[in-house]
Amino acid sequence: MAGRHLSRRRQRAHDLDSERVLIEVEDLTKNYGSTVAVDHLSFDVRPGMVTGFLGPNGSGKSTTMRMILGLDRPDGGHVTVAGRRYGDLPWPLREVGGLLEAKSVHPGRTAYNHLLALAQTNGISRARIAEVLELVGLTGVARKRAGTFSLGMGQRLGIAAALLGDPGVLLFDEPVNGLDPEGIRWVRLLLKHLASEGRTVLVSSHLMSEMAVTADHVVVIGKGRLIAQATIGDFLGASSNSHVKVRSPQSDALAAVIVSSGGKIARMGDGALEVSGLSAADIGDLAATRGYALHELSPQTASLEEAFMELTDESVEYRGARSGES
Repeated sequence: MAGRHLSRRRQRAHDLDSERVLIEVEDLTKNYGSTVAVDHLSFDVRPGMVTGFLGPNGSGKSTTMRMILGLDRPDGGHVTVAGRRYGDLPWPLREVGGLLEAKSVHPGRTAYNHLLALAQTNGISRARIAEVLELVGLTGVARKRAGTFSLGMGQRLGIAAALLGDPGVLLFDEPVNGLDPEGIRWVRLLLKHLASEGRTVLVSSHLMSEMAVTADHVVVIGKGRLIAQATIGDFLGASSNSHVKVRSPQSDALAAVIVSSGGKIARMGDGALEVSGLSAADIGDLAATRGYALHELSPQTASLEEAFMELTDESVEYRGARSGES
């Protein structure tokens, strides 16, 4: 199980005040010359859930995560982790763990020695090194140089480093890059387990199919600005690609009632109605009050990819030609 070897001290996660493991981003701004990377961005990341951090390439996700971890200094606004700026945390790795760049390891250093150096600067025991190496599946290669690792092994080492201090706040930037399907599933279960322990988990990814089954909540940005912050269910439900599929022997009469009640109708080739603007309950009530039979009434929720593409269409910085365009 993903959390079997997590620290036995982890019981404290359930006792933490939520304010101590909260990420707060307020009016955050970062410029690189004339380029605005992050533009007055504000959002919260709360404990006990996996928060997906989504946005097109160039939207400012990595820059925001770097500012959360104190690697870049904001030009405006501020960000706190566990109630304080990252630079003010007395033992940073014990409060916050981050994976932003899997290959940011000295290639000549072994996996064990990389973790040992981090542990010694943060008062972390050698026993904890063994725990996280076993958790990520690198015990057998602990004495091998990191420079010989594949991208997937490098990701696992980066996750081990993030977990080393048993922190209440965790940030992961594209953690499944280079992993095979088993590794992707392992990361998904790990993230969910970490959140279930009461930790705050922020993870960015371009794999929408994976975020759809991993994230409980999403923060979506584009061109450095906040576009949406919602539960995954509310985010999908707000998409125009979400609709209700309806079948009825009185479909023409029912369609007229739906339109007069504010719904929109699209007729499908098999005779079904595709209804947007009204919920399944609304449509069922309309049919019942008029005595219309219903043979199907099924909500069709947009995929995360569909909802994301719809919402961020105007924020895409680099766009290839669409099919049919020259």
